Order: sequence, then structure tokens, then C-alpha cells
Amino acid sequence: MSNHNPRGRWVAIVTGALSVAIALAYLLLVLLLDRQGPLLPPPAEALGGAVIGDPSVSMVPPPGLGPPPGSA
Repeated sequence: MSNHNPRGRWVAIVTGALSVAIALAYLLLVLLLDRQGPLLPPPAEALGGAVIGDPSVSMVPPPGLGPPPGSA
């Protein structure tokens, strides 16, 4: 193998090492997140809506969804 471009060789080595480092970091992140168990949807309370059938919560429509002004 001829050594015509030493700078290109170092660029290839650094690029390869960076690629391996990113792949290992991704693998570790996936393993860490996978150890926490399956992903479950959030409960209804976390979505900002009221729980259906909960008598302690009064259903108030968000602003802008009431009757049009002047219709009452």
C-alpha cells in the first residue's frame, strides 16, 4: 500500500473512530432505556383532560369553544 496522502489516512481513522463512538453511545442509550421496561401511554390525567365519570371535576370548555358572542 502506498502512502501518497497521509492526511486522508488520518481523516479516515478519525472518522471511523467517531462513527464507532457514536454507535456505542447509541447502543448504551438504547440499553439504558430498554431496562426501564416497556413504554406505556400516559394516564388520562397527564393529558390535561378530566377523567370521564369523575364527579369532582366540572367540565368547562376551553376558551373559544363556548357559544358565539351575542347568541345568548
